[in-house]
Amino acid sequence: MAPEAGQPEPEPGPTHYMGDADALLWNIEKDPTLRSTITALAVLDSSPDWDRVVAKVDRATRVIPQLRQRVVVPPLRVGPPRWTTDAHFDLDYHLRRIRAPEPGDAAALLRLTEGLGMAGFDRARPLWEFVLIEGLEGGGAALVQKVHHSITDGVGGIKLAMNLLDLDPHPSEPDELAPAPEGEHPTLAGLVGEAVAYNADRWRRGARRMVGAGIGAAVRALQAPDVTAASALRTARSIGRILAPVREPLSPIMRGRSLSARFATIDVPLDDLKGAAKSVDGTLNDAFIAAVTGGLRRYHERHGSPVEQLRMTMPINVRADDDPMAGNRFVPARFPVPAAVIDPAERMRQLGRLVREWRQEPALALTDTLAGILNRLPTSVTTRVFGGLLKGVDFVTSNVPGVPFPVYLGGAEVAAQYAFGPLSGAATNITLVSHCGTCCVGINLDAIAIPDRERFVACLREGFEEVLKLG
Repeated sequence: MAPEAGQPEPEPGPTHYMGDADALLWNIEKDPTLRSTITALAVLDSSPDWDRVVAKVDRATRVIPQLRQRVVVPPLRVGPPRWTTDAHFDLDYHLRRIRAPEPGDAAALLRLTEGLGMAGFDRARPLWEFVLIEGLEGGGAALVQKVHHSITDGVGGIKLAMNLLDLDPHPSEPDELAPAPEGEHPTLAGLVGEAVAYNADRWRRGARRMVGAGIGAAVRALQAPDVTAASALRTARSIGRILAPVREPLSPIMRGRSLSARFATIDVPLDDLKGAAKSVDGTLNDAFIAAVTGGLRRYHERHGSPVEQLRMTMPINVRADDDPMAGNRFVPARFPVPAAVIDPAERMRQLGRLVREWRQEPALALTDTLAGILNRLPTSVTTRVFGGLLKGVDFVTSNVPGVPFPVYLGGAEVAAQYAFGPLSGAATNITLVSHCGTCCVGINLDAIAIPDRERFVACLREGFEEVLKLG
């Protein structure tokens, strides 16, 4: 069920400390090619009322704690990174508006969005920036929303965005504005003492869980020793597959990596893509990945470098309906996929089976535990190890359910909503956000790995077209 727009509710009181998965995304940015910036683009049919936009964002920052919090790392990393309310929070820094250069077309909008997305965050401030771009052709506008991945994931980002939007272009007056949270001024001694206490409590709770799990495991081992041993072996092998380093991409051509990103978009009718999936008893995600993989096959063939397999990372959403919007609730699955299957129906079947198999990998349930282990290593070691898991990835796909009904920002209707997921070491990230009957596909590609954007996008379009014909 979609969250109600326009009426943000206070988040339940989270711990001040990042979870292990969030902290890992923060720590590995010692290598800038592993930055985890999410850039979203909401295309509007007209310029919104700026004062209403400012009021809406201000209201959201008072009920979503991370929007007014910066990250503080305890000395000597005696504890995880800590969310700390910024005593000098400046809304004018985080929310700005600019005018697009002439002619204000789609290409100009993407160039502006690319520049905003590539810029790193000021780590002394809260990790988000919104920029309203006006002066687009036809009287349109757009809102670029840039958020660090440690704040939330794609699904959480949709829930966050709903706090900025209305279900009606002329909503009733909002309730009284909540008071702004007081700023924090942590001392070094306070940070250390609090972190030590937090770790002690965490270890105590972890020990209790381990004892309980150990007793349960012992009972199961006595009742069915062969089954228990086989399960442990499967889990160990699964961890090996998840953590296995990859030295280089499988693609023979998409190999360079840089900090230069290029964005592109494709629109696909949602019902048509669902119909194509239904033709082989598949899911929307099966059809999406089959279309992307077909496009990548074409791209390699046109470069005279056909491939049998490519390595994909796919985040698997584990967010419950009652989970807070902040924080990450996904587990990353990374595996080779067949890239040489010509028939789109057979490709969809093979990919669907493969994705379902990987969803059942035992080690995926241990993602937070594995992240916690990596976070306890020196930052340079953590970055090197995790970089070894990511930099050999050819492409990332992500399928994010959006809103199926019209929504408005400051009186302007949101005509489309694109997300440009972080590359994090891959050659390209292709993210599908469904919005009012359209699959809005955002393409983020490394300009060194894929220097010919137009050819790449044309191949992806052909990949979608051949899958859509199945419907």
